Amino acid sequence: MYTVTVLESFIAQHFLTVPNAGPEGEPHSHRYEVELTFRGPELNEFDYLVDIDDVEAALDGLQSRYADAMLNDLPEFEGHNPSVERFARAVWERVTEKVTDDTVTELTVTIWEDDQAHAAYEASVPCASA
Repeated sequence: MYTVTVLESFIAQHFLTVPNAGPEGEPHSHRYEVELTFRGPELNEFDYLVDIDDVEAALDGLQSRYADAMLNDLPEFEGHNPSVERFARAVWERVTEKVTDDTVTELTVTIWEDDQAHAAYEASVPCASA
């Protein structure tokens, strides 16, 4: 299995919406580091697993979408607690819309929150030619 991992970091804000959230229930910032790990058993005709230009475009999109944003105000968090777990799933969904290489069969999105904690979402990706 081949893997390619890329990183992006930015600062965003949120507040937790669970009962008894304590200080985390107030708006605050985190430095998030997003780690995208693409996996697949085969390389394409150019011996790449993933088109790095597509990955860079997806990273630029993450930067524009989330840097300095209040996560709670974004549609992907409507009706949800903006936890780091939910954030990892939201990023996975955005990235798999942009990176559609047939050689990529799985994507893991790991999000670090201030170097103290991280969560990941991992799933098979839909085949681009399907």
